[in-house]
Amino acid sequence: MTTTEDRSQAGERKPAQIVDMSWDPITRIIGNLGIYTKVDFANREVVECHSTSSLFRGYSVFMRGKDPRDAGFITSRICGICGDNHTTCSNYAQQMAYGIKPPPLAEAIVNLGEAAEYMFDHTIFQDNMVFVDFCEAMVKATNPGVLAKAERTEAPGAAVHGYRTIADIMRAFNPFEGEVYKQALKVSRVTREMFCTMEGRHVHPSTLYPGGVGTMPEPTTFTDYLTRLVRVLDFIKQSVAMNDDVFDFFYEALPGYEEVGRRRIMLGCWGAWQDSNFCDYRYESMGDWGRQMFVTPGIVVDGGLVTNNLVDINLGMRILLGSSYYEDWADREPFVTHDPLGNLVDMRHPWNQTTVPVPQKRDLDGGNYSWVMSPRWYDKNADQHLALDTGGGPLARLWSTALNGLVDTPYVKATGHSVQISLPKSEKLPEMTLEWKIPKWSNTLERDRARPYFVAYSAAMAFFFIERAMSMVRAGDMKTFENFDVPDEAIGCGFHEAVRGVLSHHLVIRDKKIANYHPYPPTPWNASPRDSYGTPGPYEDAVQGQPIFEENGPDDFKGVDIMRTVRSFDPCLPCGVHMYLGKGKELTRTHTPTYGASHD
Repeated sequence: MTTTEDRSQAGERKPAQIVDMSWDPITRIIGNLGIYTKVDFANREVVECHSTSSLFRGYSVFMRGKDPRDAGFITSRICGICGDNHTTCSNYAQQMAYGIKPPPLAEAIVNLGEAAEYMFDHTIFQDNMVFVDFCEAMVKATNPGVLAKAERTEAPGAAVHGYRTIADIMRAFNPFEGEVYKQALKVSRVTREMFCTMEGRHVHPSTLYPGGVGTMPEPTTFTDYLTRLVRVLDFIKQSVAMNDDVFDFFYEALPGYEEVGRRRIMLGCWGAWQDSNFCDYRYESMGDWGRQMFVTPGIVVDGGLVTNNLVDINLGMRILLGSSYYEDWADREPFVTHDPLGNLVDMRHPWNQTTVPVPQKRDLDGGNYSWVMSPRWYDKNADQHLALDTGGGPLARLWSTALNGLVDTPYVKATGHSVQISLPKSEKLPEMTLEWKIPKWSNTLERDRARPYFVAYSAAMAFFFIERAMSMVRAGDMKTFENFDVPDEAIGCGFHEAVRGVLSHHLVIRDKKIANYHPYPPTPWNASPRDSYGTPGPYEDAVQGQPIFEENGPDDFKGVDIMRTVRSFDPCLPCGVHMYLGKGKELTRTHTPTYGASHD
């Protein structure tokens, strides 16, 4: 097979053989994402890509007029997968608006719940969805030559994970039959139990409120969590070794594969896990306490850190339209003209956004084609609206934390060029220090590689949070809630990391009611269509121009390289678009639905 590298060296370019190919819906999580491409089979590359979404739900519309104290419970229903991330972020925004700080033990409990969520969600997605594209059955169907080489290639991490060859690892990920595939489902159950111990219910928490938590901080609450954490440690250590082995093998087996899903390094991370020693939720000090998070916020462009200041990150947010089905709001009165520090707030900032849907026919030839808007970050120094992506979540989190070099705990340390993760002895494996190093590329394989490393990061930080919580309980510091009053008028913003990446909630209160509310999860950033400047969204940008390594021709083409790229971002469309029934419309259930991970 001719690779991109081979063509470049030979200067060879064949007459194009363009075939329109689409995958709509892509259904492993939810069926509202469509990828429309033009593939040049003569030169083995994707020449055009459009990312579409066919569903509108409108939380920003029906949140208006609600009691702000209900915001966390309502917005958790945005997604049936990461609803707790929304509750947490909503509570952060409310705490800023109400001027309150939860007790330290409550903050530790929230951090423990979110750590369990990262372990749960990343495991089930990586091992039961992403790795289906790298399993023996899929590689046999798309790249039999690669599978033959995998059968002959010894796995470098065999002493950790126990599989002799790369093909043995691939077989272990075969759906429904592979040992790792089945084991991951068991681990997801245990980590979900850990989550429920802290937040009451998965995926819509029943014990998280603005001001604190309703979780009973008994010693058994934390020991129950800890015993489960120790039970999954072997699997977490083995997963890192297996993923490293498979992804390193792909680079070796398919020269040029680093170009699959590669885009300019433009990563955004809003930070995760507040440090109660520093965080007071005041906007005026947000830059300072944001840098004390246990995942450090940052915007990384071309490998360099542009800013780690949450105030700058907040003010740079712009919601553009371009190719999405909405009416512009630029001529309306702004809700917020200046932030609490006196900085001017742009009309396209989430605080000022007004959502007015305009349903229309999809037009992929220069018109509108998606219900997802186009969030961008305005870099005032470069005068550019950057189409940031989240790297699927873990890539941006690890990259920003590593570059910042601020996290320094007994379990996780950022070095400036890497993140070192120390895990204690587990049932079968000794104490280990894993090191994620900043890669050369922001591409498909590195987005996927980062995911098991961040599961390990989450497990390590869970030990840290457990120690903090148990120390407070032993000292008799059992307070978990701070009372508050809802002000007549206020604004707030919350910044967090959902599983798939950046998450923000922006809140405006007038007359003690919600006047404006806009949640921006990772999917609008990643799945956005071309914006008003013609800039493609990250899915589109990563797929468009990538080489094709699949050995099949147009007649039996699976599109596995394209699917690997899209899935490397951990797509989840419930967070991208919302449903709204206009005045006078009634929704009637006519059948009994089958509930699964994609329902909310």
